[in-house]
Amino acid sequence: TRLALPFLLAPIGSSRMFYPRAEVAAAHEAGKAGTAYILSTLSGCRLEDVRSGSSGPLWYQLYLAGGHDAALSAIERARRAGYSALVVTIDTPVAGLRERDVRNGTRELLGSNLWQRLPLLMKFLAKPAWLSGFLWDGGLMNFPNVVLPDGRPMPYADVAAALEASTVSWNDFAWIRNAWQGPIVVKGVHTADDARGAADHGAAAVIVSNHGGRQLDGVAPTLRVLPEVVAAVGTMTEVLMDGGIRRGSDIGKAISLGARAVLVGRAYAYGDGAAGGPGVARAIEILRSELVRTLRLLGCSSLAELNSSFVDVPRAWRT
Repeated sequence: TRLALPFLLAPIGSSRMFYPRAEVAAAHEAGKAGTAYILSTLSGCRLEDVRSGSSGPLWYQLYLAGGHDAALSAIERARRAGYSALVVTIDTPVAGLRERDVRNGTRELLGSNLWQRLPLLMKFLAKPAWLSGFLWDGGLMNFPNVVLPDGRPMPYADVAAALEASTVSWNDFAWIRNAWQGPIVVKGVHTADDARGAADHGAAAVIVSNHGGRQLDGVAPTLRVLPEVVAAVGTMTEVLMDGGIRRGSDIGKAISLGARAVLVGRAYAYGDGAAGGPGVARAIEILRSELVRTLRLLGCSSLAELNSSFVDVPRAWRT
């Protein structure tokens, strides 16, 4: 896939909580900028609607939430809708302990006990613009791309239990490949062994990822393990990276250490939450202009001139 930018928009679950129809807006802006958008399984928008809203390449990120049949249904829908790659996430056997969510009362908000929600009422009323958009967009979202055996979309409150019951293993790649029959990207690779395993199971690319640092506390930063993964797979498969990309110079560092491209998450999510599509467009432009400036200051006329000599790699990181 030819892209105009060396960064893609990463899959972010529950984006619709940031802004009305946020996934559609982000995909639209990615297409306008000439790059790809990766839609999360845990999206609040139907994958067909996201496809209709974008002129650019779309990839579908797959969790096995909802079980084997629900995953097969989503794969077939994505294939028919024209998604060009399937991104299988392997690093979520259980949801991480999101302590900020605990402090903010997320469990109480998602529960059915009205009395538990009352103490949080003032937080909602303090953000009238967000609240009106949230209610206009249908209120608490469900997951329309995870259709349960009874035909209902998976409720929002069921996501943690669904992820724990949907651990993916290498054995699952046989039926996933058979159902998709297109390029598969393995997301969540963090060691040389897993990178080689992904390549051996037919991955067209791997994404070096620590899930934005939101899963295992104290896990190594992805930039640190990137050289190990690149050395492990050689030319067998392409290597992408996410995690910690906040500036255009961060993109340059990852490419210097062997990444083909990077995924950005928080950077565009902040823009999406602030202003919807225009906010995403602004985030993309900030990253693009910063990367161009970085290249010029390094004396490079193109990304192809970047290499590890531009990065001061600690001895412990070297392969």
